[in-house]
Amino acid sequence: MAFEKIRKSFYNLKIRIRRAFWHSQDRWRRLTAGMELEELWTQFKSEAQESSRLYKQDLDKRSDLDKDDRSWKQPFKLFGSLFWSVLRKLSPPRRLFLLFTMFLALLSLVDFHLLFITRELEAMLAFGGLLILLILVIADHISMKRDIEIAREIQRWLVPRRAPDVPGVDIAFATRPAKTIGGDYYDAFLRATDGPLLIAVADVSGKSVPAAMLMATFQGSLRALAGGSGTLSELAVGLNRQVCANSQHGRFTTAFIAELDPATGDLRFLSAGHSPPILKRQDGRIERLESENIPLGIELKEIYKTGVTRLEAGDLLVIYTDGVTEARNDDQEQFGEARLLSLLQAVGQEGSALTLSNIMHVLDDFVGGAAQHDDITCLIVRRS
Repeated sequence: MAFEKIRKSFYNLKIRIRRAFWHSQDRWRRLTAGMELEELWTQFKSEAQESSRLYKQDLDKRSDLDKDDRSWKQPFKLFGSLFWSVLRKLSPPRRLFLLFTMFLALLSLVDFHLLFITRELEAMLAFGGLLILLILVIADHISMKRDIEIAREIQRWLVPRRAPDVPGVDIAFATRPAKTIGGDYYDAFLRATDGPLLIAVADVSGKSVPAAMLMATFQGSLRALAGGSGTLSELAVGLNRQVCANSQHGRFTTAFIAELDPATGDLRFLSAGHSPPILKRQDGRIERLESENIPLGIELKEIYKTGVTRLEAGDLLVIYTDGVTEARNDDQEQFGEARLLSLLQAVGQEGSALTLSNIMHVLDDFVGGAAQHDDITCLIVRRS
């Protein structure tokens, strides 16, 4: 009996250890979202680099001013610049709160006593104050991230998730914002039930929330104007008017807009300061759809001129933003148009989705672990 009890005790202990180990693994997976240590470290470095960018700008300015100063004071000046940079980015109440906690920490270091306040109490109050300030900053960060996630979802609603089903036209598209939300825009839809297929790719200058807001305005304006009967040039003039009215601080928008007749392949297009799309003919010839129009949002009375070409069966049209060709690897080398053209030369008669997948895969291999500096968008049209 005694042996049986010991055996059961060991068995129960073994079960408890297994359960504890499983629960610890489960908690670790939840804590890390299933990411490996290498992935966690890579993301931590990327986020740290992004978060320190604002402070680095201030330090770079101070370094430029003091680049000829090699005295012992320089490290203290840089530390002071960093401190004031952090302080300026806090709200006034939090600035005072931070200064007060640092004052208490200083009193603790010099062992200054005031009435019943001891050195230990000063240290505890300083630590508690810094902890409270940290909790408030983290709460703000979480709230901001949540709002940005909501904005990202709204932005996803503004662009098509699936390509329109148009007989004789094969379309595929992909976008990757440099931040949670971006300023690139793409769309493809029929202007009317039996009308031409409108294709648009646009790039709002800047990144993050301001660019995303202008992108949303651009999307609404394009959809509203496309519902009318105006020509492509008139549509661009209307878009330019809207962008000029809504742009601030010199922001502008580059755009490529085209109308494709699915039956004949006739393509009327205009480029407003956008990277010229690449048209690869079935026989391998490469053409660029260029025009000398300036970007939207610069000159209110600009008249936008259109061009005309034809997509024959098997022709491939690649429309992209400059985030594709200007993508950089760890050596700060750009992907460049030459690599993109070389890649397209090897493209056969596969579908647009596969061609797009190959482009993004080659781009990922080139960039590697380097940070993405600009929004990346690519839209491919093949006429079958």
